[in-house]
Amino acid sequence: MSNLKEFESFFSLQGKVALLGCKGTVIGIPANVADEKGIQQLVQEVKKTESKLDILVANAGATWGGPFDPTPDWASAKVLDLNVRGVFNLIRLFAPMLEAAGTPSDPARVIIVSSTAGSNVHHVGDHGTIMYSASKAAADHMARNLAVELGPRNITTNTVKPGFFPSKLASGLIDILGGEEELSRTNPRGRLGLPEDIAGVMLFLASPAGSYVNGEDISLDGGARLSSGRLTKL
Repeated sequence: MSNLKEFESFFSLQGKVALLGCKGTVIGIPANVADEKGIQQLVQEVKKTESKLDILVANAGATWGGPFDPTPDWASAKVLDLNVRGVFNLIRLFAPMLEAAGTPSDPARVIIVSSTAGSNVHHVGDHGTIMYSASKAAADHMARNLAVELGPRNITTNTVKPGFFPSKLASGLIDILGGEEELSRTNPRGRLGLPEDIAGVMLFLASPAGSYVNGEDISLDGGARLSSGRLTKL
């Protein structure tokens, strides 16, 4: 779906799912998107019900934290395989279906979910996430390359870069940095991110209003990344 009204029908102002008369079918397909064969199988399953793909959101991600010197190689491989290789292969293998959906006035959309860690140094020392940060920087620049590569095929590629949103992935780091209350206090907006903050940006990029936006990074952290050093804890 690339129509704004269709997307709005799924989200109320409170960020909750609301059908509002919109009918459709949701199909869940388990797949290992860190593995090329897993992505190939995913594509084949999608083709059983769809001939084209309007929007592709690359949202799966992995992280690993710990001190620099004893970092195991398997941890780096896990992070890079999913956050970089997996994203690249996912977009590459779905590109024909995206191209089938895109038009000059209404291109297909690729949205990569990255992180402000891709441009800031958030965590080093005992709780370092160096390879995670490197993987997100790679994903950001991959999106810029894909914007130029796929733009002529009527496919746009953009990156959404959340900061701290309470989640299973971020909860450990939030606790290490002082908890939600402390991080909210030091955030220029006075709070952490909410689901509707991400939903709004996704709606914009997938709607007609975002049809000419290509190769952009959109940070979602309330401005916390602009406070140099405040997110880093040795």
